[in-house]
Amino acid sequence: VSSSWNVGIINGLSGWTVSVDDVPADTIARRFRYDVALVSTLKDLEEDIMEGLRERGLDDSTCTSGFTVVVKESCDGMGDVSEKHGGGPAVPEKAVRFSFTVMSITVQAEGEEEAVTIFQEQKPNSELSCRPLCLMFVDESDHEMLTAILGPVVAERKAMKESRLILSIGGLLRSFRFYFRGTGYDEKMVREMEGLEASGSTYICTLCDSTRAEASQNMVLHSITRSHEENLERYEIWRTNPFSESADELRDRVKGVSAKPFMETQPTLDALHCDIGNATEFYKIFQDEIGEMYQKNNPPREERRRWRSVLDKQLRKKLKLKPVMRMNGNYARRLMTYEAVKVVCELVPSEERRKALTELMELYLQMKPVWRSTCPARDCPDQLCRYSFNSQRFAELLSTTFKYRYEGKITNYLHKTLAHVP
Repeated sequence: VSSSWNVGIINGLSGWTVSVDDVPADTIARRFRYDVALVSTLKDLEEDIMEGLRERGLDDSTCTSGFTVVVKESCDGMGDVSEKHGGGPAVPEKAVRFSFTVMSITVQAEGEEEAVTIFQEQKPNSELSCRPLCLMFVDESDHEMLTAILGPVVAERKAMKESRLILSIGGLLRSFRFYFRGTGYDEKMVREMEGLEASGSTYICTLCDSTRAEASQNMVLHSITRSHEENLERYEIWRTNPFSESADELRDRVKGVSAKPFMETQPTLDALHCDIGNATEFYKIFQDEIGEMYQKNNPPREERRRWRSVLDKQLRKKLKLKPVMRMNGNYARRLMTYEAVKVVCELVPSEERRKALTELMELYLQMKPVWRSTCPARDCPDQLCRYSFNSQRFAELLSTTFKYRYEGKITNYLHKTLAHVP
């Protein structure tokens, strides 16, 4: 790290010649230099580090090297940020924020076998521990622009992976190394960063190579197989087509990797979107059950609309749940409750279907705490132990009772919930 680490906010396009015509370049992005931001974060945590050393009974004068910092990286689009009463420069109406959180700091004292954790972020998902690194006026779907701006960030991060940071903490120079874990991305961003096709693709998963049809046949048994390195190799195959295959064969070989992976992400499941995706599914199942869809063959659109308005009316009357245009987190949380399924069951004619629907929700509510929690082994050990069993029973219900909906298709998040959370 250069000795002049007191650089403030720099132009987010620094490192690139100004090639952006339609938008004034100096408005498009602002960022901190990555190493500087990490130094400043460690300086913020100086007291915590010293206290951690004291609590662990470590002599701080001998602990000068062997510090390891685990950094969680996050990046997400921020929707509509348009000026309500224009007057500023013409910039895209959407923004993207790239940020990081220091998750833990460990130290391996000389001559010791084990590394000792001296700092652990207690609220890793809180906005208070999240440090913005780069803010940009870009639409997250504009791949070229996003990669142009994050290019220098990726380069800095790569340089830091190889090197050590020497920094004065508690009056002594200490040496830190960094591990970057890109886990704060939603599925859309992961697909974009890792060169995968968009989420409507037949390759439905960012964690395994399964196709939609395979995932609906075999709902629970999939292991996590994708990785950044493998995606890079597959992109090379896609680009060079070494076996001179047809487009379809080639695509099957690379399992939907058809762009160059740009930034490494870690395989995770995004709990909020998991909530939302699954609640959307349940909302549709509720509609179908009210209309006894399992007996019908392709009912007309008007009829489906009628089921939907009946469902909305009931939810509004009994649960004070107003219909929403697009499913959001709060609606999802209120819909996925025992109360909601009881209210819906009042509209379901057959006793047998009511039982199945209630069991589906009960299983779901058993499973949910596991992927909502930061540390399931600590927060909900019982549900964690029963997760595999519950997810198998859930899948069995979908493929028998609710077969009309899951014949040959399944949503991305339902697949992840059943196959990858365990």
